[in-house]
Amino acid sequence: MKLLRFAGLVFVFITIFQFVNIRFYNGAIFSLPSSQDKFLVSSSINGSTEEHPIRPSSAADLLYSTSSSRSAQREITSSDVLVGERAGPEEDHVLLGSDNNDTNQIHESLAEDDAKDKETLDDLLPGTRSSSSDEKIVEDTDVAYENTRKVEILESKSDPLVDNLSSDVKSFMKVSNSGVVSITEMMNLLHQSHTSHASLRLKPSSPVDQELLYARTQIENPPLIENDPLLHAPLYWNLSMFKRSYELMEKKLKVYVYREGKRPVLHKPVLKGIYASEGWFMKQLKSSKTYVTKNPRKAHLFYLPFSSKMLEETLYVPGSHSDKNLIEFLKNYLDMISSKYNFWNKTGGSDHFLVACHDWAPSETRQYMAKCIRALCNSDVSEGFVLGKDVALPETTILVPRRPLGALGGKPVSQRQILAFFAGGMHGYLRPLLLQSWGGNRDPDMKIFSEIPKSKGKKSYMEYMKSTKYCICPKGHEVNSPRVVEALFYECVPVIISDNFVPPFFEVLNWESFAVFVLEKDIPDLKNILLSITEERYREMHKRVKMVQKHFLWHSKPERFDIFHMILNSIWYNRVFQS
Repeated sequence: MKLLRFAGLVFVFITIFQFVNIRFYNGAIFSLPSSQDKFLVSSSINGSTEEHPIRPSSAADLLYSTSSSRSAQREITSSDVLVGERAGPEEDHVLLGSDNNDTNQIHESLAEDDAKDKETLDDLLPGTRSSSSDEKIVEDTDVAYENTRKVEILESKSDPLVDNLSSDVKSFMKVSNSGVVSITEMMNLLHQSHTSHASLRLKPSSPVDQELLYARTQIENPPLIENDPLLHAPLYWNLSMFKRSYELMEKKLKVYVYREGKRPVLHKPVLKGIYASEGWFMKQLKSSKTYVTKNPRKAHLFYLPFSSKMLEETLYVPGSHSDKNLIEFLKNYLDMISSKYNFWNKTGGSDHFLVACHDWAPSETRQYMAKCIRALCNSDVSEGFVLGKDVALPETTILVPRRPLGALGGKPVSQRQILAFFAGGMHGYLRPLLLQSWGGNRDPDMKIFSEIPKSKGKKSYMEYMKSTKYCICPKGHEVNSPRVVEALFYECVPVIISDNFVPPFFEVLNWESFAVFVLEKDIPDLKNILLSITEERYREMHKRVKMVQKHFLWHSKPERFDIFHMILNSIWYNRVFQS
C-alpha cells in the first residue's frame, strides 16, 4: 500500500512538472534536441545546415536571454576578455590582454560554459581538420574556402540597387563607358564625402564631439613625415595623415561594446574559415583594455557585436533564397538596444559600427543599419557601399586558429618562373570566362585551373602562389575574394579582376602601388597586360607587397599596425571625418 501511495505521488509530481515545463518553458527544461531542431540555444551550431534542419522560430526567440542570463551579463565587466563567449581547448591561444590571474579566472568561467556549448572549431569549417598538435597545415587553402562558401543567391540580390547609390556614384557609372568606378574615381568619392561633412560641421556639443573635432583638425594638418622606419611612404595615399590618425586612435579612441543579446549570433566569434576576420576582430576588441570603455558616455564609437556568419548559419532556411528573417533578427536587436539606451536614437546609428564578412551582410544591413559604419568584406561600390562611411574589410582565411599566420613568405623574384596563377571553383560569371580564355594548357606561362591537376610532382595551391609572379584574384559571386590577402601572404603581386571592388583599407593604402587592377572586359588581353609591366616595376611591387603584408596579419596578441589595428583605424578615421 505504501508503495502504491509513493508511486501515485511520483505520478502526480511528474504530471505537474510536465505541465509547468510545457506551459511556461516551452518544454526547454531537461528537453532533448528533436530531430527537427536546427539548434538549441545552449547547444552547438554545426557548420552543415543539411545535418540540422531548420526549426521554425522567431528572431526574437533567439535574441533575448532569460532574466537570469541578463542579470549575469550585467555582472560581467568590460575588462573581462570574453563576454558571453566560450572558448574550448582550441581557442586558448586567443585569451588576450590579460595577466595570469585574469587568465585563470577566464579559464574557470569558460570551463563552466564548455559543458553547455560543445561546439569545436573544427565544426565551424566542414571538411577540414587540424591535427592534435596543430602541426599539419592544409596547403590547398583554396579547397577549404571554396567548398564552404554559400552558393545560394538571395532573391534580393537580383533587385535593382541603384536607389541605394549616391548621386556621385551614379554619375561616375553613367560617365564611364564600362559602368565601372575606377580607383581614381573612388578616391574622388572619398574626398567628396569628407568635404561634404566638413561643410555641415556643427559646433561641438559634448566632450566626445570636441575630441573628434580636435582629431580631425590634427589629421588634416599633420606634421610632415617623409621617412618612417616602420612605414614605407609609397604604400599610402598620405603617410603623414595616416600616422597622425593612428597615433590619435591609440591615445584617444574609446569604444563601447553592447553586452545585450546572446549567442550564437551575438558575442560568438568564429575564428576559423573564410569569414574569420569578423570573429578575430570581435574577440580582440572585446579583450582590449586600451580601447573598450565601460562608460558609454565617453565612447566615440559603439560596436554591434554580431556575427554575420552565425546569423546566416542559425536563421537562414536553405532553399528559401530569402534573408527576411535575418533582417528581422537585426531589427529586433536594434529595437532592444535603442529602447534600453538613447545612444542609437541620438545619432540614428551614425556613431555605431559593425564588422561583417559574410557575402550577404550588405543586403542584411542596408535597411536598418544604413547610417552605421559598416566594415564589409563584400565592398561593392555599385551595390551601396558608401566610400567615406563604410570600411572595406579584408577577407582572411584561417585554417588553424592556434597558428593564424600559417606559412608566410615565398620564393625570391629570381625563382618565380610562373607568370600568372589561379585555381578555384567556377563561382559566378567571371571565372568561367577566365578559364575559357586561359585555362588548360593553352599557354605555359598562364597556370589557370578550375582544379589543380593531381599527379606526382605537381605543385600544391600554396606552392604555386609562392613561386608565381602574379596571383590572379577574380571575383566569384561577389566582388571580394580571400585570394587578395593570400597573395600578400605568399609575396605574390595580386591581380584584382573585380569591377567596382573597393580594396581593404582604401582610406589609407594606395593599392595601385603594389597590386594590378584589370577590368573584367580585358580578361582576353590579360597576358599582354602583365607582360607590359616592366621588370623594374614588377620588382618594386614585389618589394612593396612584402612591406604591406604586416597590415594583413592576425596575431594572437594584437601588434601595432597589424590587421586588427588597421580595421579599427579605418573605422576611427571615417568616424572622425563624419564629425
